[in-house]
Amino acid sequence: MEAQPGILSAFSNLGKFLRDFCDTQTQKTDKWSIELEEIIKRGKQSNGWFTRENVIFALTQWGEVLTKENLENWLRAYSFKPNSEPKTIAIIMAGNIPLVGFHDFICVLVTGHKVLAKLSSNDNLLLPFIARYLTFENASLEGKIRFTETKLEAFDAVIATGSTNTGRYFEYYFGKYPNIIRKNRNSIAVLSGDESQEALKALGQDIFQYFGLGCRSVSKLFVPEDYDFKIFFEAIFEYQSIIDNHKYANNYDYNKAVFLMSDFKVLDNNFLLLKEDENYGSPIGTLYFERYSKIEELTKKLKTETEKLQCVVGNSNVLNGIAFGTTQKPGLMDYADNIDTIQFLLTLNPS
Repeated sequence: MEAQPGILSAFSNLGKFLRDFCDTQTQKTDKWSIELEEIIKRGKQSNGWFTRENVIFALTQWGEVLTKENLENWLRAYSFKPNSEPKTIAIIMAGNIPLVGFHDFICVLVTGHKVLAKLSSNDNLLLPFIARYLTFENASLEGKIRFTETKLEAFDAVIATGSTNTGRYFEYYFGKYPNIIRKNRNSIAVLSGDESQEALKALGQDIFQYFGLGCRSVSKLFVPEDYDFKIFFEAIFEYQSIIDNHKYANNYDYNKAVFLMSDFKVLDNNFLLLKEDENYGSPIGTLYFERYSKIEELTKKLKTETEKLQCVVGNSNVLNGIAFGTTQKPGLMDYADNIDTIQFLLTLNPS
């Protein structure tokens, strides 16, 4: 089992195709582009969260990541065992954002294993298309990728992503297999009060991209005790068109009504509700916030709750915080829940 150059070439060719497809300056007349355009339209019809803008954003990010250089640099850090027997890896994918399980899919194939994927009904069109494209680029992938809508059978290991509740179900049914089981995590931003307008605008993308449905979407702010939210609201005003999406608007209106009937105090700019709350996972159209007095105390608190966090945006001294505007642009080395998927897959064939 080893990283085969032919498979890496197929993924780098896929990256070029995606970059070309998402380039608005060129007209797309090839059969693959025409088919992908139709799939995007069908996906939106069946799942209102999958707007063309959000799908194109996801495809653009993957197009930028999947280059020959990136793929080779990523895998150079690992030791592949030659002549190992491929395993069949069951991947249970969430459907909250477009291609949310694609990184697991890539990891399985580049380590020489076989994919048995169970797709969410919310996102069951894009990955089969990509599988067809990869097989077209590299015929050796024929038979190494299967999709199923029924019970998972005949597999050697499991990678499953879902909620905390489904995570318990996964642990019960798949605990006897080597596994990676992911549960609910949320992303936060830590503000100092000194952020520029540009930084806060970038934070707006971390909050609103994919309507806030991803585990990498910022769902909570930590702010100084005297923080003035007027500055924040002014910076994110350009995202106001999100309320034009009827599914988002329905959630915003519903949550606003619930908060008001419950006498909760909220800040409101007519497309986002800010509610002071100790929890991390805020509902759609809502952003939780919590005030802090000392950054050292906040850092200590967050260190005890790392299992609840996916990304920390802002102050780099707080749990290696990342830059504003980057949560939805992960690289190949950015593993969900900080679990190295490649290393997990390589250990399935001990020497």
